[in-house]
Amino acid sequence: METVQHIITIDELEQRITRMVKQMENRSPHASDSSGRYDDMPVSWWTSGFYPGLLWLMHDVTGNAFFKNQAEGWSRKIEEAFQEHPIILHHDVGFQFLLTAVMEYEQTGSEDGLRIGLKAANYLAGRFNPIGGFIKAWNGDDKKGWAIIDCMMNISLLYWASRVTNDPSYGQIASAHANTTLQWGVRDDGSTSHILSFNSHTGEFIESIGGQGYGPDSAWSRGNAWALYGFANACRHTGKRAYLHAAKRIAHFFLAALPEDNVPYWDFRCGGEEEEPRDSSAAAIAASGLLEIEAQVPQREKRMYRRAAEKILQSLSTHYLASDESEAILTKATGNAPQGRDINVSLIYGDYFFAEAIAKRNGWQRRIF
Repeated sequence: METVQHIITIDELEQRITRMVKQMENRSPHASDSSGRYDDMPVSWWTSGFYPGLLWLMHDVTGNAFFKNQAEGWSRKIEEAFQEHPIILHHDVGFQFLLTAVMEYEQTGSEDGLRIGLKAANYLAGRFNPIGGFIKAWNGDDKKGWAIIDCMMNISLLYWASRVTNDPSYGQIASAHANTTLQWGVRDDGSTSHILSFNSHTGEFIESIGGQGYGPDSAWSRGNAWALYGFANACRHTGKRAYLHAAKRIAHFFLAALPEDNVPYWDFRCGGEEEEPRDSSAAAIAASGLLEIEAQVPQREKRMYRRAAEKILQSLSTHYLASDESEAILTKATGNAPQGRDINVSLIYGDYFFAEAIAKRNGWQRRIF
């Protein structure tokens, strides 16, 4: 008998996340082990914002003070990473502080949240290479000219900083990075590159690097999801339709390349698909991004993007939910396939974006990215 497709409800989501909190103790999760138990990473690690972001999201959606009480304090905890030497934070301060300090400020008016959020925005802006028009992704002499597709999500921190300070320079940096990514990182068919390499002194584009994808010319599914969502955000923040057109082009490639159950393999061009792992986190990110596109297109187009998001959410809800014994929400995600790391596990950012997409589908209006 065919499984009936459904989409998890907010009540079901709240039950799962309440269980997660009771199991998590004080850990900063990234990936699960085979039993479904999450690890505990340093707060400087790039995913440290997603668990508290999940808590702030659920507080906003449900009004349950339990989640707020659990979320408070995380932005100060992650801020401590600024004191580490050598500096190990990088472009992912967007993920880390949008979901903690900015979430806290937007929901409670916390002055501490505002202070920390702007501190992170200033750090991100300081990574901008003006001659190349890009935000440097990682640290190290060999990576001074590298920009990556993931940063299309992190530039939302700069757009937020422009709004709350009325200083356009933050947003100008964000848009310059988006323009460079659009020029060099989005192919004509809507697929995207992971790493873009530039000469850090002249700004000249050198090459695309495969990174977490199968190769330089492949289409890493999570990277495509970051770009789909990120360009939709850039349009929402700026009103520039070129960004929305890019988001739609990437979305059409993503949707056309999906397998029958609407959850992608880790790379759309990895070959030997049936033997390759899926990435439920890429599906969750894309679903939330598709709902962002839906909000910005004409009425006659809205149903197409919403229905595409719902098909992904149906599949995730039906076939990719973690067991009741697991600490996670989703399973069957892929972290870094080329390095053989975190294959067929739960990933905390997959959990966050799945919950975010469910919240949007149920009318949640606040936007953090």
